[in-house]
Amino acid sequence: MSIQWFPGHMTAAKKKIEEALEINDLVIEILDARIPGASTNPMIESIRNQRQRPHLKVLNKADLADDKITQEWISFYNQQPKTLCIAISAKHASEVKKILPACAKIAPHRGTAIKPLRMLIMGVPNVGKSTIVNSLKNKKIAKTGNEPAITKSLQRIELNNQMILTDSPGMMWPKIDNALDGFLLAASHTIGINAYDEIDTALVLYDILKMSYAELLIKKYKLALPLPNDESFLCAIAEYRGFKIKGGELDIHKAAVTFLGDYRQGVLGKVSLESPSSRRQSNLKNKS
Repeated sequence: MSIQWFPGHMTAAKKKIEEALEINDLVIEILDARIPGASTNPMIESIRNQRQRPHLKVLNKADLADDKITQEWISFYNQQPKTLCIAISAKHASEVKKILPACAKIAPHRGTAIKPLRMLIMGVPNVGKSTIVNSLKNKKIAKTGNEPAITKSLQRIELNNQMILTDSPGMMWPKIDNALDGFLLAASHTIGINAYDEIDTALVLYDILKMSYAELLIKKYKLALPLPNDESFLCAIAEYRGFKIKGGELDIHKAAVTFLGDYRQGVLGKVSLESPSSRRQSNLKNKS
């Protein structure tokens, strides 16, 4: 199954973003620290490169990600030209405050009252961008929520007399070429719920987690080794939690939804679904 999701408003938003980048000095891209590669929008990279703008990659939700792997991603991105990478949790205003000094560092020629630093902030849906915008302004000016694609239009925000931020809608791209990326994005609640099957997505997530975080799954769901395969895992959750439908049959759909929710909320612990090395392997596999 291939997951695709590109709501109609994103086509118009893409054109407006291209126009906005003409007058902005740099791009702030917000990524999900658990899936930095999968949550990198190739359209953003293409637009940024056309204008040759420097790039701040912000790994948000770092409080939910594996610290060691997050450091690997920071090192990986900091080796790229015109790019600086930092990790934060938008839940903490003190961490969001790291963003503006980082922007000033990669665009030192701007940032005065005469030449304010103009920043365009972008990212895939539901990655925490609006929460970050509100924190930077210290005022609720962007809509937030636990559903993808709440922001629908561009918004110009004067942070102070030296910095201007342009907020943009959460952007997907028309075709997700790497099938695994679709599942990673769906599991992380970036894609609208009508575009994916929750049981299939939960099983892909389980296959990834049991490779590196088996002990977390065992602890959370009272499992035993060897770990169950495929839908037997969802049956185990349903049995443990008492999820049943009429007739006493185990409700594996509810188990799948619960498992996805546990991952999204960080209930399982700090996990990362990809590393720079696994990302390279996935891309190679996808091209072959």
